[in-house]
Amino acid sequence: MINHAIYNRPLDSIVPENFKKILFGMGCFWGVERCFWQLKGVYLTAAGYAGGTTHDPKYHDICTGNTGHAEVVEVIYDPKVISTRELIEVFWEKHDPTQGMRQGNDLGTQYRSVIVSYSDEQHQIATETKEIFQQHLTNKGFSAISTEILDETTFYLAEEDHQQYLHKNPQGYCGLAGTGICF
Repeated sequence: MINHAIYNRPLDSIVPENFKKILFGMGCFWGVERCFWQLKGVYLTAAGYAGGTTHDPKYHDICTGNTGHAEVVEVIYDPKVISTRELIEVFWEKHDPTQGMRQGNDLGTQYRSVIVSYSDEQHQIATETKEIFQQHLTNKGFSAISTEILDETTFYLAEEDHQQYLHKNPQGYCGLAGTGICF
């Protein structure tokens, strides 16, 4: 069993009653995970893979581009402290959702922008905020948002060395960069 390096909770924890989970893919999961573990109301984060067809993929599989999976971060949160909308707004602001199969220097299908919702409410908020953020982007000359909004799919936990990577390696690579446009 792997414990979260900051929260000291098992990464395969069951979602506590009245808490929610959602998955975010915004490029390399190292920076994405740090972005969310710092937010008040987040109970647990975990790096992993989702959205593809390969069962139980590993990092070397993902890097081939043949699995269909994206690098994602599972976020378990207390909606009484931080709302789904607040989390999704952070998602839009902290990366460039118009880049297709990349984020900055990170190229490949595994770096695509994706939200995996686990309820109709999450899906609706993701869709509505996508439309609003697209208007902001268009006004600043950006192209169309390429973010996928998927309904519940299997989440595969990444290997231990990818978990809380930037906490364990403070000088490690992080290519996460937004557009500079606030929600």
